[in-house]
Order: sequence, then structure tokens, then C-alpha cells
Amino acid sequence: MRITSPSNDISHVLFTEKQIAARVEALGMDLTAEYRDKKPVMVCVLKGASFFYIDLCRQMDCAIDMDFISVSSYGTGSKSSGVVRLVKDLDTDITGRHVILVEDIIDSGLTLSYLREFFGSRKPASIKTISFLDKTARHASDLKTDYCGFEIPDEFVVGYGLDYANYYRNLAYIGVLKPEVYQ
Repeated sequence: MRITSPSNDISHVLFTEKQIAARVEALGMDLTAEYRDKKPVMVCVLKGASFFYIDLCRQMDCAIDMDFISVSSYGTGSKSSGVVRLVKDLDTDITGRHVILVEDIIDSGLTLSYLREFFGSRKPASIKTISFLDKTARHASDLKTDYCGFEIPDEFVVGYGLDYANYYRNLAYIGVLKPEVYQ
């Protein structure tokens, strides 16, 4: 691990702060239109989705219930362990509620698949998923989110909540991490 600073470690910016803000605003409007009278439970998958989640919730012009869940399949590495571990469960009973699961990135799809099944067993009225980023080349083509911010190439990205070894989350943009940092 050769972490120094973003100016040294990022090869290029994939999405600017302005591009992110415009896309999040549009997604918020779409969710508002669908959920205006449904009072959904917005579930943030910690820690990576936190920046996206807060910005998205602020763009929604409807009553929402906010909750958080924490799962892990990466630890501090750059590749998934292949096992999803529940770290923090919801505080809200979602039985009969409309649930919107907010993810940072769909990579292997393991976490998304796990959470859909996990929440489905609790008998919500509906479950929809929204992911800020989708790395479509890394998962089965039939694994789709209901809403997606951006589709991205198969590159290691950081910023706007996404990290490597808990670094770079604070970046206001999405950047591609140089391979020599994480290899």
C-alpha cells in the first residue's frame, strides 16, 4: 500500500463535483415522483454510500424515513472476500414499508444480492435499489439496480464516499486510483 495524497494517487477524474451534483439532483426528482405519497424508508449502506445518500435524501421532496445498515465484504483490501458480513442492522421495522436501498457501487453484485434477500425476508411492501455507480463489466448482466447514477468502466474508483483502505472518501469527485497504490 503506497498511499500518499490524492494529487499523487489519482490517475484521472472520472466525474466532477458538478457532474455528480447534477446527476444526484435528477435522481432525487425521479424518486420524489415515484414515492411522493409512500413515505419510503431510505436505507444507506455504510460507509461508502453515505455522501451519495445524504445528498440524495436532500434532493427528495417527500416524507422519508432514514436508516442505516453496515455490511462488509472487502475489509481494507481492493478485492471482495466473497463473504458478506452484517455489521449493523436496521433500527426500523420495514414490514409493509417501501424500502429504497442506497448503495455506493455495484461491483461483483454480492452485497446487493445479499441485501435484497435479507430485506425480502422481512416482508416489505416493496424494495427498490439505487446505486451511485455500476461497474457492469464485473457482475452478471441480469443484476440490475432500479436507479443508477453512472455506469463506469472496470477501474478502481475512489471519492465521494468510496475508499481504498478507508482513504479518499472525502474527495468531492470520483477519481481512478493508480494501480501502484493498491497492488
